[in-house]
Parts: sequence; C-alpha cells; structure tokens
Amino acid sequence: MTRADKPPVRGNVIPLELPRQPQIQSTPAVPRPTAAQRDWLSRGLSQPSGKLPLFDELGARIKTRTIKSCIRQGWAEPWFDNPLKPDWLICKLTAAGREALQG
Repeated sequence: MTRADKPPVRGNVIPLELPRQPQIQSTPAVPRPTAAQRDWLSRGLSQPSGKLPLFDELGARIKTRTIKSCIRQGWAEPWFDNPLKPDWLICKLTAAGREALQG
C-alpha cells in the first residue's frame, strides 16, 4: 500500500468508515386514473353489468390507449368479442375500477 492509498491520519486518529444507514423502502403508490380514464370508467357505473362505452359524449371513439391502460391496471376487463368489429374492445367495469373511482 502506497502513501497515496492510505487514509489521511490526523495525529494518531485514523478515520473509520461509518456503517451505511439502511435505505427506507417506500411502498409503491397506488395508481390513480387519469382524467380521461376516470371519465370513461365513471360512465360504466350507471350501466347494467358495468358496460363501458365505445364512444364518448360527442360521438368520438374512446382511445385504445385509454382502454388498454385501464385493462392493465385491472379497472376494466374485456367483456366479449365483437365479430363484426374485432378491433373494438368491449369492456366492463371491475370491482377494482369501482374502488379506483371512489378513492
């Protein structure tokens, strides 16, 4: 060990490396629906079986990105396949979706 590798000595005291403090693990935040997701999910509250709409109040299709993200979060689930429009995701509200709207 060369002099450059040695820790500096002040008098006869050698600095000790202090033990590291444990890192506090934060619990992951519970995801909350965005405004677009909340609008779409809330429309299923008044529908039989929680059916979610394919179109918004102005007649525009709900964005696929919004629908898929709600499915990934467990707030909505595919209900059935539409043989006439296989690319349309027909979904219904889940219990987790109802809780997300309340919280």
